[in-house]
Amino acid sequence: MSSTSRKYRRTRRTAATGLALALPLATLAACGGGGTTDTSAEEGSGKGTISVWAHQGQKSEDAAVQAAVKSFNSSQSDIKVELKLIPGNDYTKTITATNASELPDVMEFDGPTMANFVYNKKLAPIDDYVSVKTMGNATDASKSQGEIGGKHYGLGMYDSGLGIYGNKKLLDAAGVKYPTSVDDAWTAEEFTAALKALKGKDSDGKTLDVQENNGFATEWGTYGFAPVVWSAGGSLLKGGKAEGALDTPAAVSALKTVQSWKTYVDPNTDGNAFAKGRVALSWVGHWMYPTYSEALGDDLVVLPLPDFGNGPKTGQGSWAWGIGADSKNAKAAGTFMDYLLNDTNVTAMTTANGAPPATKSALAASPLYKQGGPLQLFSDQLAKPCGDSDINKTCVAVTRPVTAGYPTITAKFGEALNSIYGGADPKDALSKAARAIDQDFSDNAGYQIP
Repeated sequence: MSSTSRKYRRTRRTAATGLALALPLATLAACGGGGTTDTSAEEGSGKGTISVWAHQGQKSEDAAVQAAVKSFNSSQSDIKVELKLIPGNDYTKTITATNASELPDVMEFDGPTMANFVYNKKLAPIDDYVSVKTMGNATDASKSQGEIGGKHYGLGMYDSGLGIYGNKKLLDAAGVKYPTSVDDAWTAEEFTAALKALKGKDSDGKTLDVQENNGFATEWGTYGFAPVVWSAGGSLLKGGKAEGALDTPAAVSALKTVQSWKTYVDPNTDGNAFAKGRVALSWVGHWMYPTYSEALGDDLVVLPLPDFGNGPKTGQGSWAWGIGADSKNAKAAGTFMDYLLNDTNVTAMTTANGAPPATKSALAASPLYKQGGPLQLFSDQLAKPCGDSDINKTCVAVTRPVTAGYPTITAKFGEALNSIYGGADPKDALSKAARAIDQDFSDNAGYQIP
């Protein structure tokens, strides 16, 4: 793996969705199984020492967490937090392999893993332990990721989002008009026409970057291109079934269109296709803004993904914090989470990693994401959350399926996308993936969480 790819995966893991956790995700569904009773931590005295686990990511993120813990411990004398940082590549595997009784009072987790940890009784509902103020200040998109059956099991300090970065200079030279907000997104046909127009002004005809260098049979494949299915009116899972949701004619047609774009795609083997000006458009997320803005300056524009008929869509969700199911001091754990999710700490973390804040107050004040900021598009998208089931034309930010069976969904969709990009028939590939997902869900009683 190149240094560029390592950097990308590290950034994605910490600032967005946990790409590097694709392999651990694939092992989660086989662990344990849901029981018949709800899992609730013990309230405890609200005082004493509590343990906290977090993933070790970028140095700046680690420093932000460590500073928050140090500040919390200094701010009062009733509760002492003992922080343990675990290397990011091992983090999810460590939680998966650890008995619930040995897990900490508070732990961080990558969003898509939450439902599986709830299913395996490793997380407790947090509603009774975090304050009304903290819950009320969480963005709706963040709460969507953390909710199962009306209960919340996690809240994040930051979120994520997708878009298309454009090189204004190259777009203007090709006479391509581009959208200025999520409300006037390109249609899929208009996006294809833009690629063709750009090709006419490009020496090698490669005008688009889709992060091909990171592969599609990975979490990037699901996070980056499930929005195509959602925008076409389909879904990865609907009513506990993939057949009739993932493989609809509209979803098949949409991925056939994506397949047709391959002729315009720079393989981006050096990770710099857009930054070096080889392509005019890059299909990626918020985390590339620092690199792209430094390279392009005022020529950088931020655009929504194209609309395949059901409105433009984006993925969302990231790392979150929750309370261990066997905590004996959930009251103290909730007090620490309240502190961790205050404006000071959320701002420090999102300054460190560049991600959109997952609290309303910090998001509104963010120099990057506030109204008029250079990344307002991502904020606007997150302000229109769909959750993971009611994916209609008016919402934009979709939560990846909140189910303990998510590892199977992402693995099978990624495989299908990879084969489609390689030339396979979209209908056959999506139907095969849907059947495999449904068989797995049938074998595991639908991964029902009591």
